Amino acid sequence: MPRTSRKRTLGPKKKLALLVSAVAVAGGGALALAATSNAAPAGQTQTSAVCEGLATALGNNEKFIEGQRANPDAQSEARIANREAVIAEIERKQEASGCTPEESAQDTPAEQPASAPADTSGDATEVAGGEGGEQVCAGSTVTLSGEAGAPAASSNQFPAGTQLKVTNLDNNKSTTVEVTSTSGSCALLNDAAFEQVREPGKFLIRRALIEKVG
Repeated sequence: MPRTSRKRTLGPKKKLALLVSAVAVAGGGALALAATSNAAPAGQTQTSAVCEGLATALGNNEKFIEGQRANPDAQSEARIANREAVIAEIERKQEASGCTPEESAQDTPAEQPASAPADTSGDATEVAGGEGGEQVCAGSTVTLSGEAGAPAASSNQFPAGTQLKVTNLDNNKSTTVEVTSTSGSCALLNDAAFEQVREPGKFLIRRALIEKVG
């Protein structure tokens, strides 16, 4: 006698369990998709670091010009013209790197005015070994001025002729340079000096050791 197939029905509890399971699976997929769509594109972090460094360099040069205009001397016009050319080059690099004005504005750290150097006497320590000297400006970041010429630095705390050793703690590269002019930060390296300690593609040294060696 042929078998009669019977349609199997599910009770209310089993139907509810299957429905909850399906929603959980669908929700998990949606969450995974959302996480994927919100993930930062490769290279975005590096681009942000480049833009931040360029913005810092731009701010340093603008503050230097402001200081020269506030307290001009016989050489101020020449210095201002030089820094304006540097600013134009920095802006060209910002455009080439895809930096936006919003990024530049929010990423530029505040600099101390050149007319009011910070008191770092309490932070000074002796660094033992090698060419180490007196550590100064603890916690300062270091960027570039955009100026050409032989390796040199500018500073708002040390007079011309001071020897500063700047070490990039992220790659352990260091350079010893002479302060040749005034700027809006503790140690601002020109292009040649910055090239000696920079990480590829970066315009800002976040972890810097600055030492006064002469």
